[in-house]
Amino acid sequence: MIKIIDYGVGNVQAFLVLLKRLNIQAECAKSPNDLINATKLILPGVGHFDYAMNKLNNSGMRDSLDQCVLENKVPILGVCVGMQMLGSNSEEGSEDGLNWIPGKVRSFKNIENFSLPLPHMGWNHVEPENNSVLFTKGFNEKPQFYFLHSYYFDVQDKKNISAKSKYGVDFEVAISSGNIHGVQCHPEKSHHWGLNLINNFSTL
Repeated sequence: MIKIIDYGVGNVQAFLVLLKRLNIQAECAKSPNDLINATKLILPGVGHFDYAMNKLNNSGMRDSLDQCVLENKVPILGVCVGMQMLGSNSEEGSEDGLNWIPGKVRSFKNIENFSLPLPHMGWNHVEPENNSVLFTKGFNEKPQFYFLHSYYFDVQDKKNISAKSKYGVDFEVAISSGNIHGVQCHPEKSHHWGLNLINNFSTL
């Protein structure tokens, strides 16, 4: 059973609709008890980093999530700000991240000579790397995904990069470390490429 972590941030319904299209059983998780029978987890997120972290920390699920992910090794996929929350901290705020995959979330506007408009919004090509498990099936053609963000995840260990894209500079689109995965793009808005990515995650 895939559980979508519903902590008040992110379009949970869009993931439920997507998983239904794939005939994959899924439910929302709003409390620690809802996480008990989870075989996989999806952590959505939009908006400000600190707001999302505070909402998650105040949801009552934080300790149970640590147990699921770090002790029980339940696979998890963070999406957009949900991916950024997997890291250590963010230039967007002062709250600590989950620190499940060490790294810092950085702003494009702080890159020297960066002049493209922000947020980065729309479709962009993605280049899978390091034999990523998220891109194993359904990606014979060069994939495109939908983006809406002004910050990117600068992962500490570059071996954890599973895909990159380019917006003025190369940046990490997807990261993986063991059972922990994240994508900066929006698979729930990315047509068949998004369906394929979620399907690959569901079969881990």
